[in-house]
Amino acid sequence: MTGYDPRGKANRALLVGVSEYDHTAPPDGVPGDLPAVRHNLNRLEEALRHGGVFGERGITVCRSPDQGTFDQELWKAGTEADGVLLLYFAGHGAIPNAGDELFLQMRKARVVAGGHAVFPGAELFSVAQAMLAASPAQRIVIVLDCCFAGNAAWIRPDPRDKRRVLLLMSVQANHRIDAGDPGTPTPFTAELAALLERDGEVWFSELVDELRARMSAGGRRTLRGDPWEPQSRTEPGEDVLLGARSPSGGPGVPLPPDAQEDETTEPEPSWWAVAARRTWTGLTRSAGVVAGAVGGLLRPGPDGPPFGVPARRLVAGAAVLLFVAVVGIGTYRFAAMNGDSSTCPPPLELRVLTDPDLESTVRAAADAYLTSEENTADGCRSSGITVYSAGAADAVTALRRQTGAWQEPRDDDTNPQRDVGPQPDVWIPGSPADAARVSAGQDTDAVAALDPDEEPFAYSPIVLAVPQDIAADKLGERTGLPLTRMIDALRDRREDAEVRRPDPEFTDTGLLATIGLHRGAGDTGAPDARRAEARVDQPGPPSPTAAELLCALPDDDAVDNRTAALVPEFLLRSGVGCDSARRTPRMAQYPGDVPGLEPLFVRVRWQGADRDEADRDRAADGFRQWLTGGGGRAALARDGFRAPTGDRALLDTEEVADAVLRAPSPLTESAGRDAMEASLEGYRGANGPGRVLFLLDSSGSMAGQWEGASGGPGLLKQSLGGLGDRDEYGVWAVSGTGEDTYDTLLPFGRHTRKDAERAIDLEARVRDAGADPAGALREALDAMERRGAHDERPGLIVFVTDDEDAGRPSGDRFTGLLALAGAGETPVAMVSLKGGACDAGKPDALISEASGGRCVDADEDLGAALHDEVARIGTGET
Repeated sequence: MTGYDPRGKANRALLVGVSEYDHTAPPDGVPGDLPAVRHNLNRLEEALRHGGVFGERGITVCRSPDQGTFDQELWKAGTEADGVLLLYFAGHGAIPNAGDELFLQMRKARVVAGGHAVFPGAELFSVAQAMLAASPAQRIVIVLDCCFAGNAAWIRPDPRDKRRVLLLMSVQANHRIDAGDPGTPTPFTAELAALLERDGEVWFSELVDELRARMSAGGRRTLRGDPWEPQSRTEPGEDVLLGARSPSGGPGVPLPPDAQEDETTEPEPSWWAVAARRTWTGLTRSAGVVAGAVGGLLRPGPDGPPFGVPARRLVAGAAVLLFVAVVGIGTYRFAAMNGDSSTCPPPLELRVLTDPDLESTVRAAADAYLTSEENTADGCRSSGITVYSAGAADAVTALRRQTGAWQEPRDDDTNPQRDVGPQPDVWIPGSPADAARVSAGQDTDAVAALDPDEEPFAYSPIVLAVPQDIAADKLGERTGLPLTRMIDALRDRREDAEVRRPDPEFTDTGLLATIGLHRGAGDTGAPDARRAEARVDQPGPPSPTAAELLCALPDDDAVDNRTAALVPEFLLRSGVGCDSARRTPRMAQYPGDVPGLEPLFVRVRWQGADRDEADRDRAADGFRQWLTGGGGRAALARDGFRAPTGDRALLDTEEVADAVLRAPSPLTESAGRDAMEASLEGYRGANGPGRVLFLLDSSGSMAGQWEGASGGPGLLKQSLGGLGDRDEYGVWAVSGTGEDTYDTLLPFGRHTRKDAERAIDLEARVRDAGADPAGALREALDAMERRGAHDERPGLIVFVTDDEDAGRPSGDRFTGLLALAGAGETPVAMVSLKGGACDAGKPDALISEASGGRCVDADEDLGAALHDEVARIGTGET
């Protein structure tokens, strides 16, 4: 448990309550005013003021603000906090029908009526979260008391900020709640304040557990009649102190500043520079979300039509311009506040783009370089550096084919400024093969020229990090064997062992691992991508980066104990931000056919950038010489990297992690350009485009499980985000018995999401009839078998049901269904709207298990689980 005690720090709490709304009348008004929220603010302010963590000047109460005022107060609180930053929001919450974004409705909020959910005057939670993450605060606590608060859990922070962000939500996803008596605080906040007012220390984790217990003991119910269950989202082991009231009723004694834990091992730049770095991903992604909401990309629902394409472009452009402003301010402030003299001119700022798995190391190296003698002239800094990362495949594509659009984006579809980041001066990919891929395939009219170094400046092998209890014992089994043989041997030692790898499109780690994975998967020695991908199959999409993969595994101890991870060796030395005491210890095994990470310094020069070309060359060359020399070597040694040539010895030979070998042999050759391209093509071909056949139970018993985002049609529509325009899918309505077990709602083929959702809205109806799930599944399995007879595209059958007719197939008929499911190539995902349907021995569990699919029921987060299953097959959102 990492318990952060912020006493003695600059802690800030922003309490936002919207009790009065300007627009409450139909057709575009919010449901009404919330007088109870006024009491929330008074009660919570009092609880925090005497809690010993937030001082009197550290609490800001913001009553019924409009969206602009909210943004200003949020930004102000973020600039002032360096300990814990707390945002509390109470008011109306709204979601699109897909439930994949949460809108915090401010005073001037409206709901535009029509076919899509659009909420002018409301703040997107993803934007608020990105603004909070730009703060230098050590911990960020977000508390939401609103309808649909639990949907915020699906909106993940930037990977760099996951450890810092702790989220408390008043209710589970897709549920509305009652504000309670107008003369008292809302039920959730009343319990929250009572717990914060108690004597002694109040930790976030304890607060969550006790809130759930209190709401349960009080018999609280959501407006759907289900138990009202507060939710939380934190990284494993993370915790923060929120109160320390003394028994006398006054605040606890704050710890002196020098007694606080110092989690910052590197000199920190100004808050504005941190904001520029950390909000790039959040704001540009949020620009896409805003554009989607205003432009009609959010899913059809009961609340309103979309604006047109011009509005979408305007909002997306505004968000990107906001980032440009932040970067401009951040660069200037960074120079002014960190220079050696007030007379120093602002230093030239280098933009360094790198692979996501390398970002932490490159940033630490850049921070060390900024304060080095090599970057100082006449007492002034020579250059500043902004380090950022983007998906490896996106970076290669942008430099190869989209440099013109990078300089001047022409449309929403191709915009590297939004999808990758600013035009880089320096690119540090994870392999020299990336630079070769760009140079070999670059457009003849490209406006960016690459000047790569001849050799990489470091090396880290890709290892199979195996839980210690099931790792290979003999040295000969830990190094040199092909990856597929290592995986087979692992499963011989433990039958249920799994292997996971980060996304090959997002980081070179995943793509390099895929080279070895595909090489050994064919019976004749030829690569077999489908068979290879089956070895690393997992529920949901792969983790974007190796660090996130290692962070995600401890979420489930059973999974952590049996799952090996393909990650760079250096992470076993440097660790990851979410590291905790309960993490399963791992041993590194070194496959003989997986190339390693070899970061390469690549200078990028842009046409039309002649004015400061010489100065920019000098700045880039200065950083290159330092990074490839002694200074960079020391920074890379601290993170566990190896020498790039020779026997590739560890740069730090004094402190060697127990999990790694000092001199594994042999270490495989560098990745080739063609091997990288072939592996990426094989991965994409094996994982999409896909085919999905949805079966929607439309029998009479579904009437009570039909409406809203958590009803049968709503869940199905949420999952469509995992499908792209190259995927094929169809929807059957399952009801009736005998020969006619289903009706076609959407014919099998390619569909836009908008058209598919419209068809479901118009055609999906509950029928006054039973259903024959076994008959419908038989026909679905036959149909998918015929469609997949001539190719190896991935397929999936999804059956959304309330299980009222689950017991209908029995005896030989059910046994035959299980045999058919097991003999086919198409997995079946059984999605039950009732809890317990996936318990061992239940029909849903048996069907999914026989087919190699997944069973999910109401005891899980159905929306997220179903989306993940579809995203594994499709080429859409992950």
